[in-house]
Amino acid sequence: MSANGKAPAGDARGKAAAGGGSVLAQPLVVPSPGRAVGFLGLFVLGAVVGAAGALVQAAWFPGGLLLALGGAAGLFLGGARAVGTRAGAVAPAVGWMVAVVLLTASRPEGDFLFAAGVGSYLFLLGGMAVAVMCATLARTRQPDGPAVRLGK
Repeated sequence: MSANGKAPAGDARGKAAAGGGSVLAQPLVVPSPGRAVGFLGLFVLGAVVGAAGALVQAAWFPGGLLLALGGAAGLFLGGARAVGTRAGAVAPAVGWMVAVVLLTASRPEGDFLFAAGVGSYLFLLGGMAVAVMCATLARTRQPDGPAVRLGK
């Protein structure tokens, strides 16, 4: 802001209002019904992979843990590639997280699914790390136009 209270012409808000600003400055748009169903399907797949991984990682310790984390990574990265945005990796990661957190809670009878061992902690922390990596590595849309490549 300048002394007279007006934003300078090169201000980021002025650019975003003109349509050439950051993606974060653009208004949120409700996804289409087909895309929303796709995200819901990825969420459910994430919950299924989380529940299956919780069972497999304890059954065959070193190999099961790698299989469970590999399956989660495949789903997260595959969802991001299929949708084309980072939300495609976040939707199954949220489903995975919800399923795993619900399975870690003990019941009033004292039953639980996760034992207090190294494998369970590696599955929990490794799955969260894989989710963050896949959401970060997801390819996003690239800007178009001649200003994309400098010097050309």
